[in-house]
Amino acid sequence: MTVLLSGWGRTAPSAARVVRPRDAAQVAQVLAGAGPRGALPRGLGRSYGDAAQDAGGTVLDCTGLTGPVRFDAARGEVTAAAGVPLGRLADALLPHGHVLPVVPGTGYVTLGGAIAADVHGKNHHADSSLGAHVRSLALVTPDGAVRLVGPGGAGRPEDGPDGVTDDDPELFWATVGGMGLTGVVTGATLATLPVETAFARVDTDRTADLDATLDLLSRESGHRYSVAWIDLPGGGRSVVSRADHAHVGDLSLAARRAPLRGGAAGPAATVPFTAPAGLFNRWTVGAFNRAYYHRAPRRRRGQIQPLAAFFHPLDGLRAWNRAYGPAGAVQYQCVVPPGEEDTLRAVAAELARVPTFLGVLKRMGESTPGPLSFPRPGWTLAVDVPADLPGLRELLDRLDRRVLEAGGRLYLAKDARARPGTIRAMYPGLPDWRRTCARADPDGVMVSDLARRLGLRARPEKE
Repeated sequence: MTVLLSGWGRTAPSAARVVRPRDAAQVAQVLAGAGPRGALPRGLGRSYGDAAQDAGGTVLDCTGLTGPVRFDAARGEVTAAAGVPLGRLADALLPHGHVLPVVPGTGYVTLGGAIAADVHGKNHHADSSLGAHVRSLALVTPDGAVRLVGPGGAGRPEDGPDGVTDDDPELFWATVGGMGLTGVVTGATLATLPVETAFARVDTDRTADLDATLDLLSRESGHRYSVAWIDLPGGGRSVVSRADHAHVGDLSLAARRAPLRGGAAGPAATVPFTAPAGLFNRWTVGAFNRAYYHRAPRRRRGQIQPLAAFFHPLDGLRAWNRAYGPAGAVQYQCVVPPGEEDTLRAVAAELARVPTFLGVLKRMGESTPGPLSFPRPGWTLAVDVPADLPGLRELLDRLDRRVLEAGGRLYLAKDARARPGTIRAMYPGLPDWRRTCARADPDGVMVSDLARRLGLRARPEKE
């Protein structure tokens, strides 16, 4: 079936043949029959740009790769199929008193997609990205082999499906953050984090400007999670949230009776239609940002929130990307190293001149060895910008140059418009990644619109 697919930003749709395999054997069959335009796995479509599209090719809808979630209490590890959404995985873990060690801003991401993007959360400064906690993963490569690979000595045959056991650290790290271009992840085993309750204990502060926000986050040392919602057009004023997992004694008497219940939250509403063109503008965004900022307390300590509400505040509103209007939105997410706060200020000042929505600033910690993994120590800033904004390409190209000069990079899972040379310079591990891909996929079967646009995969004959 041919389907028109787009990313969450809804900016560059393309048509592909979509198939929905149910197991590794079916995945291997689809890859074997991929035509000249290749094949690509896709999860729940939360990448902003064209990372999960393959124009004219075959897209494997991996949401059909599901099954029971297996929790190993002795090891503190969970094994699940790649199509399981992180929200469902979290719901399965909580009754055991465990949570995922890293979660992104939405629970509507499949496990396989989260590994492919090496997602990070509000605790990167403390716990790195998801890839640091993956113990092994099952990967179907275009030759039909099912490989159980790990970060080095971690692959365990009993945790994976029947197939080839190949504890290949290079292939593992090329897959973590590799945007689905090394093969199709069909399952994985991850470490988990023990908790006493299904709640977070949250401290909130309002800051007056970007410098105050950076100062507060820089002095942060005692909380596992921290994030700043930032109003760039409003001068960088922010609502800073810092949190830890709540203990039983932090809860009300009623909640203490079942401390591991109440952490989940389903969608409360749906944006019913695409907003009219022009609604996402300086005035509407400014009004929203002011209301959000002033609604937050100046200083509050110890508020108890369900984990889902703290980790995934926007998941309470389905299809909220429709609010961007028919042209969609581009998310600009960069990371700059420690000591490059002036670059961050310059990027923020440029973005303050345009309507930016849902700005998020986080402190980053140690990175994984993944050659295409985005996170690195420093600061990451992410903002949504209307895709039809006049002069947007020139503005973002200018910001790219600043970020590159500072030793920073862009997030491939969010990108919809970067130039190939920029990405090559930002990811010096790209040549090594290409060599690993060529070894796992010598015929260049795995491909995406993102990979073509940025020239990520060299043609097989040039490898």
